[in-house]
Amino acid sequence: MKKGKLIVISGPSGVGKSTIRDRLLEENDNLWYSISMTTRAPREGEEHGVHYFFVTEEEFLKSISKNELIEYMEVYKGTYYGTPKKEIDKRLKKGIDVLLEIDVDGALNIKKLYEDAIMIFITPPSLEELEKRLKLRNTNSIEDIKERLIKAKYEIEMSKYYDFVVTNEKVNKCVKDITDFIQEKKN
Repeated sequence: MKKGKLIVISGPSGVGKSTIRDRLLEENDNLWYSISMTTRAPREGEEHGVHYFFVTEEEFLKSISKNELIEYMEVYKGTYYGTPKKEIDKRLKKGIDVLLEIDVDGALNIKKLYEDAIMIFITPPSLEELEKRLKLRNTNSIEDIKERLIKAKYEIEMSKYYDFVVTNEKVNKCVKDITDFIQEKKN
């Protein structure tokens, strides 16, 4: 049986990763999404175990000490994100492709563990457009948005370490470009 591929998507906050992820999952039967763990509060409409595993900082730190995460990071002050490893290797061994949506630093750590991971970075059309999208979400303070834009510049610079960089100007085209690239890498 052919082993599944680990597919990592990253990009700045507000670039549309969740929308693109959902479309990739809708269009690909052999793709399983690995839900991240986070200490941040759920946004409106988000559910525990569906969008993220929402945990306390104490629970998160316990998972680290028990070596239950393949990567983790304090992305914003007091806000941790991490990738539980229990199900990932199990799915890959069964020939199922696994999709991770994680930040740049976590992605680069994963690439060290899974050298054949397919690394995809999603960029905004411009930083001005990214700022507009973050403001439209209406979930972050002005200070948060400024911090996210500073981080976005760093993340975009780090995109040079990815296998594929795609601009999310039109979601349909972005999803098609990513799907085509994944198929090319799998063949």
